[in-house]
Amino acid sequence: METNENTARCSWCGTDPLYVHYHDTDWGVPERDPRALWEKLILDGFQAGLAWITILRKRETFRAAFEGFHPEIIATWGEPEVTRLLADPGIIRHRGKIESTIRSAQSYLRIEAREGFSPWLWSFVGGAPLQANRASMAEVPTQTDISLAMSKALKAEGFNFCGPVITYAFMQATGMVNDHMTHCPSHARVAALA
Repeated sequence: METNENTARCSWCGTDPLYVHYHDTDWGVPERDPRALWEKLILDGFQAGLAWITILRKRETFRAAFEGFHPEIIATWGEPEVTRLLADPGIIRHRGKIESTIRSAQSYLRIEAREGFSPWLWSFVGGAPLQANRASMAEVPTQTDISLAMSKALKAEGFNFCGPVITYAFMQATGMVNDHMTHCPSHARVAALA
């Protein structure tokens, strides 16, 4: 029996057009831009306790509310910006996550000045994407020793909402690990980008 792309695609994205587009164009593609990595880490933190599709549907509103996720801007924010964001129905209005984003921007700037945020994060996987060869979603872990180490290092640097499950999802999303199923058309495409 021949499989078409819709049935061969990783099952987690379902058929929602937004989710399918994210799966096909963004998820798992190796990301090296430090600002984009920071944005994805922050959005993964906002996802804590929610479904990723919730964040994905609000991503553009988040980008507008957080001024393009430029850490240099957000690191200077205080209570007026927190109050503004808490009143914005287009984002997840969680004081702890908003305040954590400001502290994380300050941490980002320290790491970026010290050694570069992107090289620092990518060092956890030896600088190159890990190539998983999983045939089913049942084989995909929720966390790994590497995501645990990344989580501990991020927390030591002042980040919050970055437990090992969140950091593993971050690693998957940013292509640090290729967790597309081997039957998924994106698996080979993403592997070639490594």
